[in-house]
Amino acid sequence: MKAMILAAGLGTRLRPLTDDRPKALVEINGRTLLEITLARLRTFGVSEVIVNVYHFADMIQDYLKANDNFGMRIEISREDTLLDTGGGLKKASPFFLKGSGHADEPFLVHNVDVLSTIDLQRMVQFHNTKQGLATLAVQDRQTSRYLLFDGHSQLCGRRSGSDGAPELVRPSQPMTPQAFSGIHVISQRLLTMMTESGAFSIIDTYLRLAAQGEKIVAYCADEYYWRDLGKSESVAQAAQDLKQNVIAL
Repeated sequence: MKAMILAAGLGTRLRPLTDDRPKALVEINGRTLLEITLARLRTFGVSEVIVNVYHFADMIQDYLKANDNFGMRIEISREDTLLDTGGGLKKASPFFLKGSGHADEPFLVHNVDVLSTIDLQRMVQFHNTKQGLATLAVQDRQTSRYLLFDGHSQLCGRRSGSDGAPELVRPSQPMTPQAFSGIHVISQRLLTMMTESGAFSIIDTYLRLAAQGEKIVAYCADEYYWRDLGKSESVAQAAQDLKQNVIAL
């Protein structure tokens, strides 16, 4: 199975930890975020990975080379300008399409600054059962941006904050707000349906395709540990959680 690790961001919220390195090489208890993510993917049968890079790109490439790619086949997708999640995936799409034997064969996309115990194998199985275009790991927690799902757990809109006006791409009642966790399972055929260009969010693509009747499905991950490592205090808390065995990786 293949996967993409989104690692091109500037990591501005992680300063000063990212003053001299990319966020992918920020460490938790002696292990980089990139190593932790790769190890998680490898545990669930992923053997081929593409990593998009921009900030301190050479450091990431040298780090992977020095560690023999952690026993995996890894490609680098260099971005001359930041392309955001959707643009980054579109640029990397040949990695998934070449040599593919099945148009609906799924792959994983994982933010490098997310730490979780989500069972990726179960998530892929769920995706295959639902036969959707994409499956998004979500949780019932507070966030600044919510995705909205209908009674069949299909994407129907988004909302800013707890009291923002909903932006609906198709009418639905009831609507359940969920926080996206930065982990997706995507069917390869989505790659040929990305008409957006330049820098754009994959969420914009999801909403457009949902409006056209495509199945963008929520995978409830409330039972799992999850932490956004976008801030230095979150990295410190994750390190403490690991020491206290709140989470085991």
